[in-house]
Amino acid sequence: MSWKFDQAPNAACVTCRSVMEGRPVLVATHYKDDHSWGFTDGAPGNMAKALVVAMSEVVDGHPDLDEIASLPPGWSATRASVGEPWLKQQDDWNSVT
Repeated sequence: MSWKFDQAPNAACVTCRSVMEGRPVLVATHYKDDHSWGFTDGAPGNMAKALVVAMSEVVDGHPDLDEIASLPPGWSATRASVGEPWLKQQDDWNSVT
């Protein structure tokens, strides 16, 4: 399988322990400022417990993420469950308080 993301497989990304343990990725964010990625299960998170891992560690365990590899920087994609369509939206970090 070829690598489809704009960052190298060994580039750092943010995720959570449950995703690394096999729970599905339901929220993916492609950050505008540095083009990095974040992958979570959609549960409210505690950034103090976030993990930084190589992108390949997440993508290899969740090959369905290839569907959103072309997501532009500054956008997020969410879905209700595996097999559901990804809903893509441009992020508006200016409105976050």
